[in-house]
Amino acid sequence: MAAGAALLASPAFAETPPTIRRLSPKLDRVIAPGTPVETIVTGIRWAEGPVWVPGTGLLFSDPPANIVRRWTRAGGTSVFLNPSGAPTFDPKLVREAGANGLALARDGALLIANSGGRTLDRLDLSTRKRTVLADRYQGKRFNSPNDIAVARGGALYFTDPPYGLTDPDTSPLRELPHNGVYRRATDGSVALVDGSLTRPNGIALSPDERRLYVSVSDEAAPRIMIYDLDAKGMPTASRVWLDAKPMQVNKAPGLPDGMTVAQNGILFCSAPGGMYVLTPEAEPLGLIEHGAPIANAEIGEGGRSLFLTANDRVLRVPLAPGFPK
Repeated sequence: MAAGAALLASPAFAETPPTIRRLSPKLDRVIAPGTPVETIVTGIRWAEGPVWVPGTGLLFSDPPANIVRRWTRAGGTSVFLNPSGAPTFDPKLVREAGANGLALARDGALLIANSGGRTLDRLDLSTRKRTVLADRYQGKRFNSPNDIAVARGGALYFTDPPYGLTDPDTSPLRELPHNGVYRRATDGSVALVDGSLTRPNGIALSPDERRLYVSVSDEAAPRIMIYDLDAKGMPTASRVWLDAKPMQVNKAPGLPDGMTVAQNGILFCSAPGGMYVLTPEAEPLGLIEHGAPIANAEIGEGGRSLFLTANDRVLRVPLAPGFPK
C-alpha cells in the first residue's frame, strides 16, 4: 500500500478533476452511469490504508506524517491517532514513520501495518490499548509492514516491503534477506507465504478465501499475483493475475498498490492510471482516474460508497444500488 519515494505527493503529478472511464457495459452494475466522483479530503501528504469502521467512520493513514485520520459526513476530517506508527525514530533511517495499511479484526479491533515501528499491531478502539501481534520472522525484524488482509478464522496475511526505510534495499536496519508476504496464524506463529517478490504491496483475499491477491509495485515488472490456498491457508500454486506493464503507456501514474474485493468477487485495484474495476477473471470494467496515483480503496457506508485514497486526497464514489459490499 505505500508507494515508493517517487509516488509521494508531488507537484510532478498533473492532477485533474476525477473521472470514471467506462471500459465495459458491465461497469453499470458496479457504478451507475453518470455517477460523480466527490473529493472529501485534501491536504494529505500521502493518503493510504482506508478502512470503514461502523459507528466511527472512515479511517485512513498518512504514513510520512505519522498520522491516522478519521472522516465522517457530520464531522469532516480529524486526527484519530498521532503518532500512528513509531513514537520515536531516526529520520536518517526511517522514511515513513507512520501506520500504513489498516484493517478490522473480527472482534472489531483496528489492525495496523506499522511501517515505522516495523510491526503488526492491534488497537482496541474502546481502550486505545495497543498490542504488537508480530514483529519478527524467524527471530529477525520485519522491514516495514505495509498491508493486511483478514481471514474469517482470524489469520492475518500481510506484506513487508522496505518502503518505510530511507534506503530500502541497503538500509542498515534490514535484518531479513527478502521482502516477504506472510501469514500470521491465530496462535501467533508467522509463516512465509512468498519471499521472492521484489516489492510486495497491496493484499486481499477472495470472498471464498481460496485465493490470495498480492500487488507487486515493481516499476520494471508491475503486476498482481494470485495464490491458490489450501485448507490451511497456505499457497499451493501462484501465477500472474494481472500484468500491469501495458498499463504504463504514456507514463500513466502509479503502480499496482492497494486493493479491495467486494462480496461478489469484483476487485478495485490500484494500477498505473488510477483505480481499476476488475472481474475475478481480471477483465477491466472501468477506471477511476485523476492524473495522479490512487493508492488504495475501501467499500464503506453499508456498501453504498467506494472510498479512494488518491495521492494527497480522499475521493468517494457512490456505488450502484444493490451492489454487494
